[in-house]
Amino acid sequence: MSYDLNNRTAVVTGAASGIGAEIALVLARSGAKVALLARRADRLTELADKITAEGGRALAVAADVTGDLTEAVETVHTAFGRVDLVVNNAGVMLANPIDAGRDDEWDRMIDTNLKGLLNVTKAFTADLVEAGATGTADLVNISSIAAHLTFPNYAVYTATKAAVTHLSANLRTELGPKGVRVTNIEPGLVHSELPDHIDNPEVSAHLAQWREDVPPLNPADIGDVVGFATSRPKQVNLRQLIVLPTVQV
Repeated sequence: MSYDLNNRTAVVTGAASGIGAEIALVLARSGAKVALLARRADRLTELADKITAEGGRALAVAADVTGDLTEAVETVHTAFGRVDLVVNNAGVMLANPIDAGRDDEWDRMIDTNLKGLLNVTKAFTADLVEAGATGTADLVNISSIAAHLTFPNYAVYTATKAAVTHLSANLRTELGPKGVRVTNIEPGLVHSELPDHIDNPEVSAHLAQWREDVPPLNPADIGDVVGFATSRPKQVNLRQLIVLPTVQV
């Protein structure tokens, strides 16, 4: 499905696969120029080529959201100019019991899910505020229904997503009066690569069984929600959206 996003310029992080790639496709098919940010340059190039073949405009920008984004921002500005739509989608889900003491996993989740989101937001806030002064500007954060739930072995992951949800609400108090809409989206189970990063066989088996019992959403479903939210009239801000498989309760 496509929406009216003509003359919009978007940045999507975590665009190499899954939800991020589908969000980028929806935005591009809706008329937006889309800068694709992720670490896997080959996957980004493949997606950019697909968008271009469909008649859209896309730019592959290999970048790590946890690091210095100066060069990435300059690349986007040179190619597309000012950005007025930012989707913070990059994230990682790692799961182990707390007493396993996996501070390597904790650091990675905090750095990517929270600090990475802050890095990208900081990098494009000036663009968004400038755009919001005269037109439509959107900051979209992809959180998780896990922000509200408790699961054994997922304590740090759920904590980072709770932080994203709370941060999004607070960012709106600062950016909303400046004309920037802030939308926090909390998906439930979605087909993605996130489970592939879990290195605990017992936890992986439990998650696999859960996904058998509750058929996950497709990444395109989340892309559709982002397209809908960002194509509303300027005065309409869908602040919080929870998107679940119908049978997930």
